[in-house]
Amino acid sequence: MAEKMIKKIIEALLFVSQKPLKAQEIGQAIDGTSEEKVREAVEELRQEYIREERSFGIAELAGGYQIVTNPEFAPWIGKLFRRDEMRLSNPSLETLAIIAYKQPLTRSEIEKIRGVNVDGVLKTLVDKNLIKIRGRKDAPGRPIAYGTTEDFLERFGLKGLEQLPKLRDFSEHDLDFDTENKNIEAGEVAVEETKGGDKDALGQKET
Repeated sequence: MAEKMIKKIIEALLFVSQKPLKAQEIGQAIDGTSEEKVREAVEELRQEYIREERSFGIAELAGGYQIVTNPEFAPWIGKLFRRDEMRLSNPSLETLAIIAYKQPLTRSEIEKIRGVNVDGVLKTLVDKNLIKIRGRKDAPGRPIAYGTTEDFLERFGLKGLEQLPKLRDFSEHDLDFDTENKNIEAGEVAVEETKGGDKDALGQKET
């Protein structure tokens, strides 16, 4: 298949997808096109959009690719689509930050760090699909361990966990969330359910 046609197909697939598409998924949809060819085509598309000063681009989120609008157009997009925001509470943000940086963690390990019961907070984070069960720890009782999801990466505009802001080394009794939540701008991040399927900010979710 001609490279020009591969690019057009990839553009169409990204355009209709509501979630980031992995190179492997795209390749399988295009008659087994190699992941390398997919990545090359995606990069060509990305550069074309930049050269042509399009109002959108391609972001790499949660290990996949997604077409998203540029940040400068967020005010007009916000006027067109009404957004229902579900902001995370401070306890939820703190728990999410602990899990993101130290995963996989069990409920008791999280409670040891936070010093409070986290049953309700864990349920909230699971319901919002920001964390999920990652298995069981090799410990008495085989406790459930939690980790972050691909939705977490997508909502926070991260390609992978390696893109989490670097924090100073901390122990279980040395967590300064007032400072560290600011470092990841967690205090300002909204977990949003968007009506109309708009995508924005080259991976950065509108807040």
